[in-house]
Amino acid sequence: MSEESKKPKKGQINIELDETVAEGTYSNLAIINHSVSEFVVDFVNIMPGKPKSKVKSRIILTPQHAKRLLKALGDNVHRFEKAHGEIRDCEKAPMPLNFGPTGQA
Repeated sequence: MSEESKKPKKGQINIELDETVAEGTYSNLAIINHSVSEFVVDFVNIMPGKPKSKVKSRIILTPQHAKRLLKALGDNVHRFEKAHGEIRDCEKAPMPLNFGPTGQA
């Protein structure tokens, strides 16, 4: 493959995914807070019988990117349900997802 064909074309972004990040991190709880200038999403893995959990990953977004993420996630859920059937929310969350103080910048 020539060097020319490896370069991203105009308007394209070259995004790399290293092996550690590609493995992913399991999360079964997201805690979302916001301030005037940012949304903070903390991803947690809560395991049964364990009274304590740690935040596994924190993503900080601008309000505009948070709205784009909401739309993209909604579009993907819609496509998933179209292909595989409705995702039923059959369990109540073990705790409110809006607990804790509101984020401040």
